[in-house]
Amino acid sequence: MRELTCIVCPKGCRLKVDEENNWAVTGNSCPRGAEYGKAECTAPTRTVTSTVRIEGGSHRRIPVKTSAPIPKEAVFAAMALLDDVCLQAPVKAHTPVLQNVLGTGVDFITTREMDRAQE
Repeated sequence: MRELTCIVCPKGCRLKVDEENNWAVTGNSCPRGAEYGKAECTAPTRTVTSTVRIEGGSHRRIPVKTSAPIPKEAVFAAMALLDDVCLQAPVKAHTPVLQNVLGTGVDFITTREMDRAQE
């Protein structure tokens, strides 16, 4: 039996997942908690947030995130791909930065726009 705290909503239900009983979940107050508990124990995923360098912008870095969750075991490899990325301002929000990260079909996208720096 594995115990988790659900992160789907602010309630933070204390889940118990029984791997010997077809991943049965108890302690959830909604169906989304049951889905989360089973997924977290069988195929955990994470949304990755970070920043990348940007030249000519009003700031030196721009925030990015994955467009959907990726497998948890791929997080560090995905982050390493961002090390060599450098964008040029101006950039719109939701602009793809890296596409199909590690063959997952998920992109890194910008989460804000950034204009060129005023000279």
